[in-house]
Amino acid sequence: MSDNGNEPVATSTPHTASSVKYISWTALALMTVSSVASLRPAPTMAVYGLACVFLYVLPAIVFLIPTALVSAELASGWSGGVYRWVTEGISPNMGFAAAWHQFAMTIFYYPTLLSFVASTLAYVINPSLASSGVFTAVVIIVVYWAGVLLALRGGIGVIAKLASSGVLVGTLVPGALLVLLGIVFLLQGNPSAAPMTGDAMLPAWTGIASIVLIVSNFGAYSGMEMNAVHVNELKNPAKQFPRAMFLAVALVLVILILPPLAISWVVPSQEISLTAGVMQAFSVVLAHFGLEWLVPIVGLAIVVASLAGFMTWLSGPSKSLLLVAKDGGYLPPYFQRTNKVGVQQNILVVQGWVTTLLALLFALVPAVSNAYWIFMTITTSVYLLVYLWLFVAAYRLRKIAPDHPRGYRAPALPLLCAVGLISSVAAIAISFVPPSQFGGGNPLSFIAIVGGGILLLGLIIPLALVKARKPSWKLPADDTEVA
Repeated sequence: MSDNGNEPVATSTPHTASSVKYISWTALALMTVSSVASLRPAPTMAVYGLACVFLYVLPAIVFLIPTALVSAELASGWSGGVYRWVTEGISPNMGFAAAWHQFAMTIFYYPTLLSFVASTLAYVINPSLASSGVFTAVVIIVVYWAGVLLALRGGIGVIAKLASSGVLVGTLVPGALLVLLGIVFLLQGNPSAAPMTGDAMLPAWTGIASIVLIVSNFGAYSGMEMNAVHVNELKNPAKQFPRAMFLAVALVLVILILPPLAISWVVPSQEISLTAGVMQAFSVVLAHFGLEWLVPIVGLAIVVASLAGFMTWLSGPSKSLLLVAKDGGYLPPYFQRTNKVGVQQNILVVQGWVTTLLALLFALVPAVSNAYWIFMTITTSVYLLVYLWLFVAAYRLRKIAPDHPRGYRAPALPLLCAVGLISSVAAIAISFVPPSQFGGGNPLSFIAIVGGGILLLGLIIPLALVKARKPSWKLPADDTEVA
């Protein structure tokens, strides 16, 4: 494999040209939106009123936009996603590490996302079920394995369609309804519950807590690059992937900013429930207009959007790990097996058993549930390592492969990489600040736990896999390993 980007690298499972199923660039954009944006954080950000614009726009400028533009250039020149980019820009071993870091985040992400699905579904069926660990565990397990079966049967085409419909039905339509009702509320002559003056544009400064609040929103944009692994499913990747990124950026900002604003107009900040979440906010807003009957429908729509996001995450990082295994032999042959439509079935199945175990533990054992947010902090920080390697690789590729064909060249790429790199480092550093959930615990204990977890997932495991790699793990190019 070349370090200068001039040699071709196998980036997908072997199939004939006629078996390729293309997706549209708008479908890829909506897949990206479904993996990044949702209405879930709307009530939390609504507490800050007009300041939520600043809290989302600043991280978008220093993190989201650099990530999107840099990913667009890399994808237009090198197919295969983060693994290929970092491999060509830094080294094959670092490429594997980047793919592993991207995949490792999903270990704890799936139970978190699907527990939100369970609580929203409970709100529709019977709100008391939201506090039931058994109900939550059952939903997590059933939905995960149903998602695996769907992915195995339909491949990327089904996932693209689900993501597109999920974003439309479960995010854009409910979000637009929320914003429309908020505007009507103001047009009726009602005063905004949150001040909409210039003084309210910035959040109140509370020292380190304010910095944590701003930087924590960097994580809200994680995943913009993830679906670059599907660039080969576009008919004209060089032109269509940048278009998909630009559309995704615009939609993500609209989805994250406007719904919280609408909630802040109608619901006073002291009445916004951070535990009941988005469904409580919808209930209050819809009740004001006598539309309570829409609450269950909105709940089901949000479930659909969450499931679409889940399917997108299910496909992206695991597919990237498959490409790593086939291209460099970094994983045992067992994990390189695919089904007849090229889906990474063994990776998904093994991950499913881990997800099932975590669902049972975190849903049924209170002590483990209380520690769950610590593990999420660790895995999110590990995921942010991906962006360090991404920005370094993009900068180096401009230097070592300036003439390599690119369908798109990001403007001021060195500046974008510098800003994105600094932002990523800041976000990782902030993860070491003990949050309020840590209570009166020893801050050094928290730092040791988080640091140890990042070290284990981010360094020790990928390094061990690199050291354990055997020549027999790299299969011949014509060995499809179809199970």
